[in-house]
Amino acid sequence: MSSPQETLKQTDKPSAYYVPESSPWPIMGSLVLFILVIGAGNTVQSHSLSGIAANEGHLNFLLPLGLVGLFVLMYLWFRDTVRESLGNRNSAQMDVSYRQGMTWFIFSEVMFFAAFFGALFYARVLSVPWLGGEGKGGMTHELLWPQFQALWPLVKMPSGETTQAMGPWGLPFVNTVLLLTSSVTLTIAHHALLVGERRRQLLFLCITAALGLTFLGCQVLEYHHAYAEMGLTLQSGMYGSTFYMLTGFHGLHVTIGTIMLIVMALRTHKGHLTPSNHFAFEAAAWYWHFVDVVWLFLFVVVYWL
Repeated sequence: MSSPQETLKQTDKPSAYYVPESSPWPIMGSLVLFILVIGAGNTVQSHSLSGIAANEGHLNFLLPLGLVGLFVLMYLWFRDTVRESLGNRNSAQMDVSYRQGMTWFIFSEVMFFAAFFGALFYARVLSVPWLGGEGKGGMTHELLWPQFQALWPLVKMPSGETTQAMGPWGLPFVNTVLLLTSSVTLTIAHHALLVGERRRQLLFLCITAALGLTFLGCQVLEYHHAYAEMGLTLQSGMYGSTFYMLTGFHGLHVTIGTIMLIVMALRTHKGHLTPSNHFAFEAAAWYWHFVDVVWLFLFVVVYWL
């Protein structure tokens, strides 16, 4: 029986479209995502000012359960996909399907972040001036909130408490440099793959993954600083909620992307990826570059402006 490396050396692709066996992962994925969304919503509500005390503590296990289930699902589903690739069962038509699927997935992620950026734009450009009395908001300003000041970021709470805004030139700037550098190292690894330099490819993949882990570590420090020293929490009005919503979801995407890079490094070490068969690497690279671009928008809009 030939080894996976020997199988990958075969250049002939099957002419027929490969139809995979019936898989439980799509329906399991729907269930895991349902649990994850319910758990995330319950966690946010239980920590908000309007949280219902009777619900606190009863469903807090759903979020960690959904996260664990998501990573287990990713492992099992990707395991089956890797086995199909190593078995040389992916035709040219299947390769096109993979690329189309990844393209639409990233497009859906673009729309996901566009919704949150849109909410931030609406609050900052439309709602805040309106509540401050500009345009047709004069009567609303006088009746609802006469002491409201139309300044961004909103750091003064209705209760009178004041929080601080997160500045751009500390850890956020360090994280920007880390992600921009990671795009360069990942591109070097991709070029090494195309020319068959596996050792250089593995080295720069490991460097990219290390930069991703460093980014996550810096974000943990940033969140601790925000909560413990700045008073910037999820309860800090529109500014606090949009800040953590955008940066938190981006951090989740960086986590997933880093896991992808680590998996690609392991597969590179095992010799799974070749210059003629490496879409898994390309998919991970697309995803990582997308995460980097989102962070650039986030850095400018949330931290800088």
